[in-house]
Amino acid sequence: METTYATLAAGKYTIKNVRLETAFITDENGVTGTQTDLFCMEINDGKITGINPNNEHSTDAVDAKELLMLPAFRDMHVHLDKTLYGLPWQALSPKRRTVQDMIAYEREIIPELLKTSTRRAELLIDLLQHYGTTFARTHFNVDTTSGLRSLEHLLAALDHKKERFKAELVAFPQHGLYYTDSAPLLKEAAQLEHVNFIGGLDPFSIDAAIEKAIDFTVQLAVDHHKGIDIHLHDAGKEGIRTMEYLAEQVLRNPQLQGKTFVSHAFALAYLQPDEIARIAEKLAEANVGIVSSIPFRGAVMPIPALMKYGVDVLVGNDNVQDYWSTFGTGNMLQKANLMAELYGWVTEFDLSRTLGFATQNVLPLTDDGTMQWPKVGDDAALVLVDASCSAEAVSRISETVALMHEGRLYWKDAGYTRHI
Repeated sequence: METTYATLAAGKYTIKNVRLETAFITDENGVTGTQTDLFCMEINDGKITGINPNNEHSTDAVDAKELLMLPAFRDMHVHLDKTLYGLPWQALSPKRRTVQDMIAYEREIIPELLKTSTRRAELLIDLLQHYGTTFARTHFNVDTTSGLRSLEHLLAALDHKKERFKAELVAFPQHGLYYTDSAPLLKEAAQLEHVNFIGGLDPFSIDAAIEKAIDFTVQLAVDHHKGIDIHLHDAGKEGIRTMEYLAEQVLRNPQLQGKTFVSHAFALAYLQPDEIARIAEKLAEANVGIVSSIPFRGAVMPIPALMKYGVDVLVGNDNVQDYWSTFGTGNMLQKANLMAELYGWVTEFDLSRTLGFATQNVLPLTDDGTMQWPKVGDDAALVLVDASCSAEAVSRISETVALMHEGRLYWKDAGYTRHI
């Protein structure tokens, strides 16, 4: 869908009737609800400069209509460069079952898709924004068929949308480093200032060389001051060995700690609890995070266990209605909702914590119910949703009515009226 947001305010202005979470409501059984109140927010130069008692009678302020303000949503794993969104509908083909099958298929279709990839990336950004996402970590193909044209086209799309959307970029060797001769192209991409992360793909099953592929990726990241985010679909001992070896290399290169991620990591879904604990402790020691696209073809990732041991867990949509997956809505609140249902996070407290998977761990309240967002000085990156609290927003996948990016306020429908 094309975004229907209209610019409502920019620069220096005030918003009244903003609903913020202020505390948890508790009794002897724990958290039973969430307390909110209405405020006036001062915005200036892309920052929140004031949080004041509400003045509903102000004639100069933008009216937030008592909608709930939440941190803007962030999609931490998506492929903006190769969506089918904007083309006629097609479901996933039963003929292509392996990553190798998909690589062969991509090499056939990429030349044609590149002709419209900028426009389709823009449409996908519009879809993400429709649901309140203003930031994404997006992977872009680096392969011998497209060269660096996927990046070129993606940068054009991002430039067209720069007033409402930002992204960090992962150079992704979708066709393998050595399965196809993509290593030289990845070296070239690593030198570009727009690139934030060096990617990778299944060092065992695709490149048949776990240590060689990881060593190459780590060295590129170190040499060019980038992070790492590799796709790992390999299960079994090979998948575990890949994670362990990556963690070992990160420990040897501490500048990569907190900047290294394993996307998918499906091998974790098939481990016994004691083995999950061992791997989670190793990942946490190296500060290597996991990025998940919950759910994925029946694999239930042990996200609660990973979090228990201190592993940073991020979430993204991954493929949004493309030739890798039939599914994908682009809605980060829906992702949080799926996680809550999958892991049984059904209480007011648990649902409120689940919001963090849509916001990259930014939450209005601390675990003990203290207000921590927003604060004066914070970036003016937020959404207004039709909900009474975070827990309801996650449970009902509440509608995003407005969003703010770098202090510019965009509204879907200036005549919007709350319906709850």
